[in-house]
Amino acid sequence: MSSSGHTGEPATRIVLRPVATPLPLGFLALALATTVFSALQLGWIPPEQGRVAAITAMAATVPLQLLASVMGFLARDPVAATGMGILAGTWAVVGLTTYTSPPGSTSAGLGVLLVVSGIAMFVPAISGLAKLVAAAVMGTAGLRFVVTGLYQFEASPTWQSVAGWVGLALAVLGLYAALALELEGSHRRTVLPAGRRGPAASAVRGEGPMAPAELASEPGVRPQL
Repeated sequence: MSSSGHTGEPATRIVLRPVATPLPLGFLALALATTVFSALQLGWIPPEQGRVAAITAMAATVPLQLLASVMGFLARDPVAATGMGILAGTWAVVGLTTYTSPPGSTSAGLGVLLVVSGIAMFVPAISGLAKLVAAAVMGTAGLRFVVTGLYQFEASPTWQSVAGWVGLALAVLGLYAALALELEGSHRRTVLPAGRRGPAASAVRGEGPMAPAELASEPGVRPQL
């Protein structure tokens, strides 16, 4: 987009590169980690195989969510970027701690991290309410971290079971959100309800043209972030 040169002022061009939404990748990566850890918490796999869950988080989920976070910033989506970044960092610590700790052990230090990380996830969840399904995934991820953190504090079988079931619900929700957004991107229309509202819904319909004045106030274009 360029400004008119009739006034003698230098022309200004702003080039926007199309970038696909990173949320499906991040949500599918989330489903991987939360499912294997839920299976561990619910006793479906023995504690001795907890390292498999740890490796899944560190080798699969963390790299994919880091990529999703970077792409979120490039796509000018701070909600996706922030949420995926927090998830990647949290799963990295969870995976490393699980891998290096005795099977079935708990850690109050890890509990503190999980509770704080869970609360932090409510920031992008609340900020992203224009996309209800995506916000629900991030909010449920926050709840999953908080409940798991309470288990790390108490070492209670009840909290362990609750964390496992919340984790499975998160996996199902993440899979649905990924499918809905992926279909939306490939078909260029809403196929499964994604809960878009306001500007988010208008964007999918191709409404709301970006006027030069609006572009000038965008992060990365304005003089200060």
